[in-house]
Amino acid sequence: QVQLVESGGGVVQAGDSLRLSCKASGDSFSDYGMAWFRQAPGQGRQIVIGIRRSDAIRHYADSVRGRFYYSRDNAKNTMYLQMNSLKPEDTATYYCAVTPSWTLPTTEADYTYWGQGTQVIVSS
Repeated sequence: QVQLVESGGGVVQAGDSLRLSCKASGDSFSDYGMAWFRQAPGQGRQIVIGIRRSDAIRHYADSVRGRFYYSRDNAKNTMYLQMNSLKPEDTATYYCAVTPSWTLPTTEADYTYWGQGTQVIVSS
């Protein structure tokens, strides 16, 4: 079992950068596939970046490819979402999540443990 806590959200202007953190306690990240999701107001939860458990192959949503990047600090059991060139349409609550699956699922239902979310607001 793992507990996840996100941090780093805030209010920024379009074009700014922001880095979100997701700290895990309990099990190690190496026991899971990982992902960042986001949920905009009135919409469902959509995957932003998924990282496959077996080989760290990554899936990026088309809307963030080239702007958002994943990294991880194993010593701190923390993963990060670096968000560059932010746009107003990136406004959402961002969640980290993990799955025991060895594939690279991209839907919310496939992830077992979730953080509480951190809100990102991008003003134009």
